[in-house]
This record gives sequence, C-alpha cells and structure tokens, in this order.
Amino acid sequence: VVITLTNSGYIKRISADTYSAQRRGGKGIQAMTTKEDDFVEHVMITSTHSDVLFFTNRGRVYKLRAYEIPDAGRQAKGTNVINLIAIEPDEKIQTVLTVSDGKKEGFLFMATKNGIVKKTHISEFKNLRKNGLIALSLKDNDELLKVKNTYGDANIMIVTQNGYAVRFNEKNVRAMGRTASGVKAINLKDDDVAVCMDIAVDGEELLVISENGFGKRTPVSEYKVQNRGGVGLITYKISEKTGKLTGATICKVDDELMLINSSGVAIRINVADISVTNRSAMGVTLMRTTEDEKVVAIAKILSSDDSEEDEEKLESNTTPETIEENSSESNNEE
Repeated sequence: VVITLTNSGYIKRISADTYSAQRRGGKGIQAMTTKEDDFVEHVMITSTHSDVLFFTNRGRVYKLRAYEIPDAGRQAKGTNVINLIAIEPDEKIQTVLTVSDGKKEGFLFMATKNGIVKKTHISEFKNLRKNGLIALSLKDNDELLKVKNTYGDANIMIVTQNGYAVRFNEKNVRAMGRTASGVKAINLKDDDVAVCMDIAVDGEELLVISENGFGKRTPVSEYKVQNRGGVGLITYKISEKTGKLTGATICKVDDELMLINSSGVAIRINVADISVTNRSAMGVTLMRTTEDEKVVAIAKILSSDDSEEDEEKLESNTTPETIEENSSESNNEE
C-alpha cells in the first residue's frame, strides 16, 4: 500500500495497484486532491501490517498499523491525522517513518533545534501505546527537528539558521535508550538554532533557503567530515538582504521543492532551476517576499526518479528498507 500525509495533516492509504496504474508515464506523484495551499509532504510505500511512526516536535512518537489508516481513492482528500492519533493541540508532526514487521536492525537518528542528536535502536519503539511515548527527552526551549533511518555508518548534516553546517559520521554518536536526551552535534552561537538534519551523500547537494527567499545548492563534497560538537563550516553568509536561513535539504538535480511564506502562499520549484554555487555565495531569488513576509518552510517533493523507483518496488511487491542497530543504556552525554 501507499500512505500519504499532507502538510496540513491529511492522511490516507491507497491500494498499491491503483497508485502504480495512475502514475504510468507521469512525473512525480499526484496522490490526492488537496487545498491550494496544501501539498503531499510524506509518501510511504509499505505493507498493511507495517507500523507507521509519527514523531512530533515535542519529542513524542505515536504509532498506527498501516491498516488502521483509512483506505481512500487516489483523488480523495483523506482523514485528518488528529482523528487517528492522540496528539496534543500544540504538537506538530515532524517526521513519519514506516517499520516493517520483523525488522530488527538499524537505528532511528534524531536531531533537535538546539543541535542535540541521538540514535536509538529500532527495537526500543516496538511496544508503543496509542497515546504515544517519549522518543527523546527534550530540555527547556528545545524541539525535535527531524528523525532519519540509519544503519550505523551514515554521514549526517546539520544546518543552522545563522548559516553554519557540520557534517559528521554517526559512528561518533553511540546508541542510547529511548528516554535519553542525546549529545551535542554542533556548538551553536548566540541565538542560533538548527533548521535541518539530513543524510549527506557525496554526489548530491545541500540546498538552503533564506527567510527573504534567497537560495542556492552546493555539492555535499564541499563539506568535509568533521567531529561532532564543533561550530561547523560557513554554508551561507547571512545579511540583512537575505535574512537568516529558514530551511535546508539534501537534494538531487531532479527533485522538486515546495516553499511556503508567512502569508500562506506556496510555490513549487525545480531544483534544476537553482544555481550551483560555492559555500560562501548568496544564491538567487527563489521566492519573492514583501517587507511583511518571510519564507517559513521548505519541503522536498518526490522526484520523477524516486517515482519510477517506487513503481518498481510496488510491482515487485517489495517494501523500502527501514531501520537500524544496537542500543545501549539511556544515559545522557554532553
């Protein structure tokens, strides 16, 4: 089956056969009818008996079995996820992951806005209650930013709003228990916060977008692997003209992005149309803003290559690899 979740929280389950048949020869994924200011942000291919994990900004994780998500037609809007899981009014879903039955290897790698990271063995998330559990313990004024699947040797990229980035190997982060707080990934200065955590792969690019609508992409290879806990490298020179960074993502040339501003306006951009520059360049205007507007969010939409790969998985009845390795005691580190 295919599960989709929109930016405003509408979720549904679609038959894999229907999904594949509708997408033949197309570019990207047209999975549902959405409001003009909404878009599909998460697309997952899995089996009906897999677990779907929802991680929120408050560091909690909720679980549904895939078959508990209402089945709907390709063009249907879906069901608001708040009707299916007991999230609090002030919680926002940051990441959605699927875990196949019997999956025992791999980790969940988490990052917070204050530059803290943690990895936990997937087995720690097997017995989740309907009302959720703590995925990591957050300190005051911190929020969960992102969660990724890793297998013990991924290079992680953290990007901050003041234009710094650090790339380090996850081997520098030991496995911890579910309620641990984690360790420092980047040494943040002044009022800086992390705006992105992603897996950095040579051959791909880091794309950044500023609050005043400027953006650029830079080869991942320009960011050397460092130890975690340092200040990182300058990836963007912040100025009054550009504003601070509002988001970033690791991307490929055929990816598409959705940018959203503070007025609720969204535009879709091809990554190929964005200039490739060095780390210190300002980039080009990706979204025009007024004095009263800021770009507030960036989301990556599946590329056409991703779509074709997904079709192959659907037709061969395979499910995507999902998660991770051995957890140790739930001690906190600095």
